[in-house]
Amino acid sequence: MSGRQGGKAKPLKAPKKEKKDLDDADLEFKERQKKEAAERKALAEQAKKKGPLGGGGIKKSGKK
Repeated sequence: MSGRQGGKAKPLKAPKKEKKDLDDADLEFKERQKKEAAERKALAEQAKKKGPLGGGGIKKSGKK
């Protein structure tokens, strides 16, 4: 018996990804995505500071 047969199997290596040549449109798109993500994160932080919204929803009566 070989020493490798027992225990955890060694994971297979993933093939290397090819580097893509990005043109101006791709670079602009990625930059815009980064800006939008940063804006969303800032809005989420502001919403956290303000607390819960409304607290509404369906009101239940005391009767059953």
